[in-house]
Amino acid sequence: MDDHDVSATANADGRAMGVQAHLSVERPGFALDLDLRIEPGQVVALLGPNGAGKTTTISTLSGELRPLGGDVRLLGARTDAPQHVRARKGLGVVSQERAVLMDLTTRENLRVGRCDLDRAVALFPELEPHLERRVGLLSGGQQQMLALARCLARSCRVLLVDELSLGLAPMIVDRLLHAVRAAADDGMAVLLVEQHIHKALQVADRVLVMTRGKIALEGRASDLLDRLDDIQDAYLRVGASDPADVDPAHIVEEPFGGASS
Repeated sequence: MDDHDVSATANADGRAMGVQAHLSVERPGFALDLDLRIEPGQVVALLGPNGAGKTTTISTLSGELRPLGGDVRLLGARTDAPQHVRARKGLGVVSQERAVLMDLTTRENLRVGRCDLDRAVALFPELEPHLERRVGLLSGGQQQMLALARCLARSCRVLLVDELSLGLAPMIVDRLLHAVRAAADDGMAVLLVEQHIHKALQVADRVLVMTRGKIALEGRASDLLDRLDDIQDAYLRVGASDPADVDPAHIVEEPFGGASS
């Protein structure tokens, strides 16, 4: 099979697969070694402290970063295609940077993204009053709704989400994560990198906790809701030589303070 062919194939029970990957990435002072599988209809939450390798994982799966070893299978087919090719075949990516075009209007962003406008507005009615407004004038929450709508309203089949909630109010975060969960319930395969641990556990099916490029803890989200201390321990399991890798704000996030989301 051609390395750039990402046409869907079926697994043993006839369903199209989402993502399956073995990733090996090396950077100065950092090595990532990860096996990952995400099925359609599933949200897999990838958690961990700063510097653990979460964004590197997203970048490698999306085609932005080439792995040194291993491979990526998207929708059942091996691929080393660049990100724009993977996007045409059904991959959606929502990055920390809110990948929207600030100088264009909301409507123009959706058109450029080849989105179904009616579906985008149905997903996020909050965007309808701002269709003719330049995106740079929208709030951060509205921009992130637009970034997510650009994926969901073009029927992508695999969604990679990197820190969707960064800098947003809790009510907006809940709104976005609800949309992600609903997309998975409709059959999408979702990898969710999220700093709000308790919120991630509420929408995920499976959870992977990463430290220093490796998985330190994994399990079903329903099981790990009662193991928040173990997750916190995994967050702290970072070499003493790299204290800057740990962001205390991520460690004392609301799940460990006892607040309910």
